[in-house]
Amino acid sequence: MNINQLVRPNIRAMRPYSSARDEYQSTDKVTLLDANENPYNTEYNRYPDPYQNLLKYKISEVKNIDKENIFLGNGSDEAIDLIFRIFCEPTIDNVVIPDPTYGMYEVAAAIQNIEVKRIPLGTNFTLSTKEILEATDSRTKVIFICNPNNPTGNAFDEYDIFQLLENFNGVVVIDEAYIDFSESKSLINRIKDDNNLIVLQTFSKAWGLAGLRLGVAFSNPEIIQLFNKVKAPYNLSSTTQKQACKLIDRKKDILNKEVKELIENRKSMIQKLQKLAVIDKIYQSETNFLLVKFKNHQEAYNQLKINGLIVRDRSTALNCNGCLRITIGTQEENEKVLKTLETL
Repeated sequence: MNINQLVRPNIRAMRPYSSARDEYQSTDKVTLLDANENPYNTEYNRYPDPYQNLLKYKISEVKNIDKENIFLGNGSDEAIDLIFRIFCEPTIDNVVIPDPTYGMYEVAAAIQNIEVKRIPLGTNFTLSTKEILEATDSRTKVIFICNPNNPTGNAFDEYDIFQLLENFNGVVVIDEAYIDFSESKSLINRIKDDNNLIVLQTFSKAWGLAGLRLGVAFSNPEIIQLFNKVKAPYNLSSTTQKQACKLIDRKKDILNKEVKELIENRKSMIQKLQKLAVIDKIYQSETNFLLVKFKNHQEAYNQLKINGLIVRDRSTALNCNGCLRITIGTQEENEKVLKTLETL
């Protein structure tokens, strides 16, 4: 696929901003007088590395992916926004998403004035690739798939996603924010075979770095260069880069232990919630949360809130009537949720 043909003409033609650190990069000890920075050292008086080379190196080691295939953003939301700005012409192009799914795809589309085609998920929130492909037209530039899906929690069949990659003449974005909690395999290795694939991941969930706002896009070098062309010159602060490097080194040794513990806590929560009369259904989850349907979700929400337990009301999402989304916490936090619901 010729990715360049999918790019907005103005993006193809534009010259990216050239920062001081684009024009001069060196590890030598030099006096920097090229970026109008304050010369007095406050630790943060210098602009950060615009391409986050050290952090990308560490992530490339963890993920076993070349640096040239990595874009780092201010959360995955930055990458989502850039996808619209690079590929979708306002008022002309459209994107296709399943419904329900992560809400930022639609928000980012609205900001850029891009039409969104929503395809309802099937029974138990299954994905219909046939309906998705039938909804595309000559102006459909992107299909977004959150896998495992938010807010439903389930993972989609790998075969269905491969069908989209092989039959759609546009960009397929697979958002793997919750992949660490899933039995499904990440698709990041598919970027070598499918040049229309973008895989999004985040350090906010399993890695526990939500406060740093660090998102990752994996794709072929051509798409990564487009991200770098359109992004803000210094999109990740020095603090984010430094702290992420330290915390990734520290966390990678205990990541599997914490993820395994959260998965065990999820299984335990399902077993115990199933015994409660106030609950109608617990949907399958391969994430760090459960979508739970209550007989009276508002009563359950209020009772949890009174006891200092804040969950997410997802009852307005398509086919999620009466549902609350409950994040898996520590064992102590989970027990408090169960005891509170037992009082209803």
